[in-house]
Order: sequence, then C-alpha cells, then structure tokens
Amino acid sequence: MIKSHKQITASLLVSAAIVAGLGVSAPGQAAAASSSSNSVTAASAVQTGVIEASVRLRSTPSTDGEIVKYLQKGDQVQILSQPNSYWYQVKTADGSVGYTSAGDKYISVSSASITTPSAQTGTIKYGVNLRVSPSTSGKIMKLLNKGEKVEVLAQPNSYWYQVKAADGSIGYISSSEQYSTLSGNGGGSGTVTPTPTPTPTPTPNPPVTTPGASAQIERVIAAGMGYLGTPYEYGSSRNDTSTFDCSDFIRQIFMDAANLKLPADSRQQGDWVKSNSTVVTSISNLKRGDLMFFMDYKGNSASAYEGIDKSTARISHVAMYLGDGQVLQTYSVASGGVRVDKLSASWMNRFLYGGSVIR
Repeated sequence: MIKSHKQITASLLVSAAIVAGLGVSAPGQAAAASSSSNSVTAASAVQTGVIEASVRLRSTPSTDGEIVKYLQKGDQVQILSQPNSYWYQVKTADGSVGYTSAGDKYISVSSASITTPSAQTGTIKYGVNLRVSPSTSGKIMKLLNKGEKVEVLAQPNSYWYQVKAADGSIGYISSSEQYSTLSGNGGGSGTVTPTPTPTPTPTPNPPVTTPGASAQIERVIAAGMGYLGTPYEYGSSRNDTSTFDCSDFIRQIFMDAANLKLPADSRQQGDWVKSNSTVVTSISNLKRGDLMFFMDYKGNSASAYEGIDKSTARISHVAMYLGDGQVLQTYSVASGGVRVDKLSASWMNRFLYGGSVIR
C-alpha cells in the first residue's frame, strides 16, 4: 500500500536530484523542510489513508502549525495533497482539513477510486507571492507577476489557493480576487471559486457580508483576513508584512486592496478619518469596514472611564469593524497577532470614535 503511493509520489518529482535535496523523510525535520523547500508536490489523485498511530492534525504543514485535533489509530482520512515529502493535507471523517505527518509510522495510504475535481486555470491580475504553505508566515518561493498563468489545484480554506505555476512550482497564493481571475477548464471565463475544502476548526469564520457593503471594502477585509495569525510587533516595520502593530496592519490592507496609503500611526489615522469622513461616536452606527479608534485601557468596568472627555482622549489603538460586534485587529504578542474578536465590555468602554475610509 504505502510503497505504491511512494512510487506515485516519486513519478511527480522533477528529478532524482530534487529527491536527494529533500533528505530523509523524518517527521522531526518537518519544520525545516517547510521553510527550506523550493517546490512542493501535489498528490496526483484523491487517496485514502489509515492512521497507524496517534498523530496531530495541524493547520499548516509544519511542526509550528496550530494543532487542529488529534487523529487516533484506525481513523480514516482522505488525502487531498502532499505539499512536500513530510506532510499530507488530509480531510477527516468529520470534515476537518489540515496537515499530518507523511511518515510510515503514522499513516498508510492506498489509491482510491475518487479523482480530484478538474483544476481551474488562473491569470494573475496583480503581483502576488507564491508561498510554501497557506499562511503569510510561509516562506516566499517566488513572486508571480501580472499576466502569468497558474493552475489552481485546491483551496485549503477561504483565503488561499494551492496553485501550480508555469515553471512547475507548486505553492499557495491569496484567494482574494484582487490577485487573480480564474476560469474553468470548460472554457468559461470570469472569477470562479473552486470547490473549497472545509476550513480547519481554529480559523475564525469571516463574518457575513453586510448588505450594501462596497466591493472595495470587501476586498480590503479579504486582504486583512489573509493576514490572520501574522505576529504582533510594536513599532513594526512599514516595509514588510512579517509582523504588524495595529496601525501598520490597517495601513497595509488598504494599500494591498485599494492602493490607498493611510498615515503610519493610529493617531494620524484618526485625524485622517476626521478630515476625510464623518465621525461616528456610537458603535451601533458603525458600518462594516469602518475604522474604530480606542483610548488606553483603564479597566473592565464602565466606572473606570467615567469623567473622561473622549473628544480629547489620546488614541492608542485602531481596528476595523466587521459588523455584528466583531472587529479585525492586532494588539499584542500574547493575543496571537492578527485575529477576529468580539467587542468585549472593555473594548466598548475604550471606544472613542470611528468612521469610513472608503465611502
């Protein structure tokens, strides 16, 4: 069973030299392989696997990936792809999708009669990074330029496509329609979404689109969702996207999706909204995509903020309102970086004002 699968995998490799370059298939080397491999290999067809020993299902093909759940001996999974020699992307019986070790110790694989859906082709609309894993922390393999053609192999979640570039490189790009236009093999054109596999459990679900929200704001929000999990760093560099503080994150997603460069810090962004938009002081009047500005934390109770003149209070944080009491933001290392949160009482007490950037 497993030997025949390895023969299939070997036939997909470009040359024996690449096999030698990957080294031995040891689970403990998975993190290093994820960051150093220059290409990845897709499974040629959907296969089934049986778990041979308890193993973690992770959100990314790396030992640093968040644990989605534990798979137990005897569990059956569907093999969706093989991003490198050390990991399989799998779908469990309950619909969870993630990555598990490809080591013989943990899983035995056999061919199934099911085949993968026909891949779609895509045309890059805007320069986008091809990464080794579906995460902004994934190593950049290369930059795909406007006009390049790619083959869409899979969609591991709502924010990423697994694609094959013209030179055979396989990796992940943002699924935001800002970056690519897709067409089916049947010949029709337009922006078409491939059938997605379920999102791993820990990933926050994007909020429901508010009726009447502009397409441009939705692109900004989609750009922000593509950075979920990016680490927080106070005073982060405005020249790269490896880390963000609150204002850097907001500035970057408007640059990515709307080609609009906001000021570099939250207080200047607050002044920009006051000068270019209508200030909203009640959370109930905010619209999806509005920016929210907050003062320093002074406690969880409303009484801690009594007597403060919020019209003159100093801004210390900025976030984006998503509707239904949810915000897209980053605010500390301990919180895990870019994330979607519900507005707690302390956040509502700290709220100063908000407003639209795009109207």
